[in-house]
Amino acid sequence: MPAAELDPLDQAILSRLQVDCRTIAESIGAQVGLSTAAVQRRIKRLRATGVIAKEVAVVEPRSVGVDMTFIVGVEMERERIEVLEAFRKQVLSDPAVQQCYYVTGSADFVLVVMCRDMAEFEEFTRRTFFDNGEVRHFTTSVVMDRVKVGLTVPLNGG
Repeated sequence: MPAAELDPLDQAILSRLQVDCRTIAESIGAQVGLSTAAVQRRIKRLRATGVIAKEVAVVEPRSVGVDMTFIVGVEMERERIEVLEAFRKQVLSDPAVQQCYYVTGSADFVLVVMCRDMAEFEEFTRRTFFDNGEVRHFTTSVVMDRVKVGLTVPLNGG
């Protein structure tokens, strides 16, 4: 659904759902000036059109023993489409990779990787970078503090 088709009420509903997707339609309706049924119809449409891509539980990493986050810049040997696609598939299937961006600049990809400890990260680097002949170089930054983490999208009017 193009952004132009999202009216201010859709944006207001999305703003509230991005904060807490378990907010009930009745509560959202009271906040935005719609009936419960109208909010439910809009949410159903937003899901069906892919505007709402996924609704998940956000887990605090340390509470489940995942204590380390790494930001990794990856430079590929060659920038051929089959090399890039193979790397994309590899990181998509690896649960340690939380985010992957194909970027401009000195790196081809930037990854956000989460591991329990340095030993687990070393294992990750071996299978992802050292065992991949198409990876020329990678640089790693260890996250000292998670100052802000989120996936909310800024919306107008919300």
